[in-house]
Amino acid sequence: MNQPDALQTPGGRDWQDAMTALALFAVDPVGTVGIRVRGHAGPVRSRWLEILSALLPAGQSVRKVPANIDAAGLLGGLDLTATLASGKPTARRGILAETDGGVLLITMAERLGSEQAALISSALDERAVTVERDGMRLQDISRFGVVALDEGIGEDERPPKALMERLAFDIDLTRIRLGDMTAPPVSASDIARAQAQLNAVTVDPSVITALCETAAALGVGSVRADLLALAVARAASALDGRDTVDEADASIGARLVFAQRATQFPTSPTESEARDPAPSPETSRAESNSDNAPSDDERATEDLGEILRAAVAVALPADLLARLMSAKGANRSKSEGKAGVQKHSGTRGRTSGLRQGLPKAGARLNLVETLRAAAPWQMIRALEQPKERVAGRILIRASDLRVSRFKSRTRTAIVFVVDASGSQALHRLAETKGAVELLLADCYVRRDQVAVIAFRGVAADLILAPTHSLTRAKRTLAGLPGGGATPLASGIDAACALAAKIRRGGETALVVLLTDGQANIRRDGQSGRVEAQADALAAAKQVRAAGYPSVLIDTAMRPAQRARDLAAAMGADYVPLPQANAGAVSTIVKHAAAALS
Repeated sequence: MNQPDALQTPGGRDWQDAMTALALFAVDPVGTVGIRVRGHAGPVRSRWLEILSALLPAGQSVRKVPANIDAAGLLGGLDLTATLASGKPTARRGILAETDGGVLLITMAERLGSEQAALISSALDERAVTVERDGMRLQDISRFGVVALDEGIGEDERPPKALMERLAFDIDLTRIRLGDMTAPPVSASDIARAQAQLNAVTVDPSVITALCETAAALGVGSVRADLLALAVARAASALDGRDTVDEADASIGARLVFAQRATQFPTSPTESEARDPAPSPETSRAESNSDNAPSDDERATEDLGEILRAAVAVALPADLLARLMSAKGANRSKSEGKAGVQKHSGTRGRTSGLRQGLPKAGARLNLVETLRAAAPWQMIRALEQPKERVAGRILIRASDLRVSRFKSRTRTAIVFVVDASGSQALHRLAETKGAVELLLADCYVRRDQVAVIAFRGVAADLILAPTHSLTRAKRTLAGLPGGGATPLASGIDAACALAAKIRRGGETALVVLLTDGQANIRRDGQSGRVEAQADALAAAKQVRAAGYPSVLIDTAMRPAQRARDLAAAMGADYVPLPQANAGAVSTIVKHAAAALS
């Protein structure tokens, strides 16, 4: 695919990539699967969508689907109105089957539920929609592409990974301005011609090998990414009117697919040469004459691999290193979303499925689903009990009753445990106070709570009981005392007891310990550095055994091993922060709280 020269502005380069991805997706929506489009609604995104609709050939329509659509809307099933009117089960198709041959446009994809994402992903994999519910079985061929509009802002507002990993392209429109937008480089006739030629495009095995090696060098572990890069390369070749994938096509596929999936920086040729010094002329001649010398095809594959790695290296996100560092604590994350553990409820929250049963103990009857369950049996029940059959009346049995299930989010209580001993006590307390105020201002809508425990002298004190009141926190934390010995074990014990109380109240506790990891007061209040350190490690192990998520912020000017050992004993995320400030502490805690969901 012949691309225009890259524009000088970052927004211009982003628009060029957006146009390239759009054209390749239009050529093969099924093979490339889809595009994630990051950016809020506005003239730039509207223009991009207009170009997409204009480039798609006739018959490939764009179907918009809201993120809150239910399973019946996606898959289809029983048409309740038609069934009740006719007295016999009548089926209707879902939007996935109706989109066959077109493009599914998901608005506000960051709010798409895991169930909906799983259903769409299954349809993409199977290229068919199968429905087995309401006493009927439906199956439709459905081959479509996906455009997921992502309006999320923070790290906790992302579309489901199950869907995003299936999409070849990830484009960002946030930096693009009106002046950066240029006319599309292709027309609808170009797309139609490329689609007609796509099946004739062949790929040399060396290209496939080079793509796979490039993915491995970038730490891309999913085989699906290799297949997507290959599909993009084939689409680029067809769009340029060629029947064989060449070096430029493979570079486009690698750059657009692998760059956003990279988890490590590729090894540069200079680094490889540094590790493997150049062989002597005698060695080179010996190797060239041996059976182990690389063939011409192997050398060509190695050269192509270097070209692909260089193409991807240029397109790697500027924040890749920061994202890799921030992902250290992501192993605890169970799903994307806002902080707070999800729990099922029968009375309040967000709708999360149905169950068969009676509407008792505050449970809510779902009338529509109850009618849906009863509708297929009306003719049979009328024949079994003709006396109960009255025109317009629906015969309902207890087995038909459906009760809605709800999912509510538990609140998060952040327990700060602050080392108020020593010469740095006032600094730590001041920054903790600032972090608490920032967190309370940010978490007020979710009604999350913050508590503060300070330890100094021979004991630990609950300075601020769990609260979501910013005014109360400011009043209570004003003028905290500092200095003295370090009863670290007592501080951890107090945090463990408070976390247990919070958990009994149905909330999630996050323990944040600010210390240099050095203790000199034992649990019994007596001095002794060695025994105090052992007591602190024993108390930390209790936090881990209880399963309380935790973060240890090492405030020492020179981070030492003792703080790392303490974090390991707690099962806590270890963050060295010698120059702690309120903003940095608040950011660390926000990331840790988001990982709890």
